[in-house]
Amino acid sequence: MSLLERSAPTSTAPARHSPDGYFPFPLSRDARAFGLTTSAMRLGSGTVSVRHGRRTDSDTATILLHGAAGSWTTWTPLLAAADSANPAHPASAALTDLIIPDLPGWGDSALPAGVSATGESATIESTAAAVAEVARALGYRSWTVIGHSLGGFVALELAASEPRSTSFVGLVSPASFSVIETVRHPVSSAAVLPGFGALLPVMRGLARLGRAGSDPVGALHRRGLLRPLAAPLFRHPGRVPESVIDALATELRPNAFAAASARAGRYDASIWSRIECPVRASQGDADVFVGETDADRLRAVIRDFSLCTEPDTGHFGHMERPFQTLAHVFTSHRD
Repeated sequence: MSLLERSAPTSTAPARHSPDGYFPFPLSRDARAFGLTTSAMRLGSGTVSVRHGRRTDSDTATILLHGAAGSWTTWTPLLAAADSANPAHPASAALTDLIIPDLPGWGDSALPAGVSATGESATIESTAAAVAEVARALGYRSWTVIGHSLGGFVALELAASEPRSTSFVGLVSPASFSVIETVRHPVSSAAVLPGFGALLPVMRGLARLGRAGSDPVGALHRRGLLRPLAAPLFRHPGRVPESVIDALATELRPNAFAAASARAGRYDASIWSRIECPVRASQGDADVFVGETDADRLRAVIRDFSLCTEPDTGHFGHMERPFQTLAHVFTSHRD
């Protein structure tokens, strides 16, 4: 592993926002404003772009893993919420020693060579191994890991494959069993996750077009149609900042989405029974990407699992309700 480039961090004081508001912060691409350094890290599986920093003398990192059609920027509302909270609040202390990668295929990280829409040559397991390699290269021996949506797959795999190094898992709107079933059996499971089931064949079709597959997404955005199409993902789509819609237009990458879904469909979730640390999850009450039975099935396979449902929230709780997500996920692992 080698560092190819890095930028020095700076810090700016965040503005104060109400913890009761919906979507109180826009997305930001300014890593230095959050005290983070940007590095391109060359791993055995390829080069991964990583934001990291806010270092203390701890040897335990806090790893944040974004979901499909996202990048490290999806965590910036949560960082802003933590930085605007009372410094004595447990959640503020939790967001140090940060590692926030762009997972392969998203953000500034390219898909590994040879990966197609079928997800061949890459797996959930290899992605989790790459995250562990990044953490160790940065000098950490252990970690807490927080995953959103499909990033939750990677978080749980990391905990199952590295039980001695993983002290805590937090899940935000965790995609799990219902996604696996929908990928494996798209017809018979169509009613389980209708939104995901309808989106997947569209992404697969666009992925077959190669780079041209991203053109329709951009065209929809230019015509102002991406916001209404993305409405099911959010509880109040009209109040979603334009920065989020702009990010979706960039990150809704058909090839990467199809490949990530294929990896999830091949994944054996029974390995989650090996997880030894606490797992705490938060999901919105209007989350269209989480199945009705997912929580019970996670509870059945993971020995220390609990879930909190956030009212008036969709699939992006860490952006829609960042203060509440901090309280549910981060504070709970300090108790």
